[in-house]
Amino acid sequence: MNEIIIFPSKLVAGDEVRIIAPSRSMAIVSENLREIADQRFTQLGLKVSFGKHTEEIDDFRSSSIMSRVEDLHSAFCDTHVKAIFTVIGGFNANQLLRYIDWELIKHNPKIFCGYSDITVLNNALLAKSGLVSYSGPHYSTFGQEKYFDYTLDYFKKCLFSDDPFEIRPSETWSDDLWFKDQSNRDIVKNDGYLVINNGEATGVIIGGNICTLSLLQGTEYFPALESSVIFIEDDDESTPHDFDRILQSLIHQPTFDGVKGVVIGRFQNASKLTDDLLIKIVKSKKELNKLPIIAHVDFGHTDPKITFPIGGEVSVSATVEKVKIIIKRH
Repeated sequence: MNEIIIFPSKLVAGDEVRIIAPSRSMAIVSENLREIADQRFTQLGLKVSFGKHTEEIDDFRSSSIMSRVEDLHSAFCDTHVKAIFTVIGGFNANQLLRYIDWELIKHNPKIFCGYSDITVLNNALLAKSGLVSYSGPHYSTFGQEKYFDYTLDYFKKCLFSDDPFEIRPSETWSDDLWFKDQSNRDIVKNDGYLVINNGEATGVIIGGNICTLSLLQGTEYFPALESSVIFIEDDDESTPHDFDRILQSLIHQPTFDGVKGVVIGRFQNASKLTDDLLIKIVKSKKELNKLPIIAHVDFGHTDPKITFPIGGEVSVSATVEKVKIIIKRH
């Protein structure tokens, strides 16, 4: 892993941000979502530009490796661009890794933000160039018409300021197909965090979508786990069995004994991963017994979602008196 950690400059009003599609194509995003997303960026005082190849689409609802890499390199090279946001997730961002100029990125650091399939890029950026990037909303996520305040608040806390901030539970959450019907939303009261193991820890944040992170295992793109706090979540295609074995695979990594704590994002309803099953999975693994573990945190494939730094510093505290997650450096 690259030993030099680079924190990119924060955003200010007037900055240009570039939208690229390193996974699925922008062609699958509706005009209505685009209009809402563009308006939200404008309200933040940001000027939006788009990669040359974002609208290309192939049989895999993506585009060629060369098109996606060209847009990535172009965004990092352009001195007018201060941040890069991904259109949406998908399944094939790991195709790009052997073609990325990591030195180019190291010498042109800037904000890079996305989640889900973008997890491979978030963690590879840290491992290969030392750049801290951000697990947070896609461009398409900004197309939510309602119940977006929490997501927007943490986006601003992380990307417009250097100040430490505490991650507090949202008041409500949703796991609905909001992009298909913006008017009728299924909103659920949030019962707060689930503490599985008590304890306190401070460390470097590694992780994101766990099944995507697992694609990096055994490669040069997998970041070191020493002195880390793992943030993990999974989507609606993950069953309890899937999560159990992928978590076990992560534990088998040579440097896992350097992990200081685990923070787990909220699971989607379709995964059927109940609190009882999640606790049983965690408790079955001796390597996790002494680590503080907090679940039901607002990140992953439900909404709303926080923005957090891959490569940044977090402190977690899970005791009888308090449960706190504080992003210290981002």
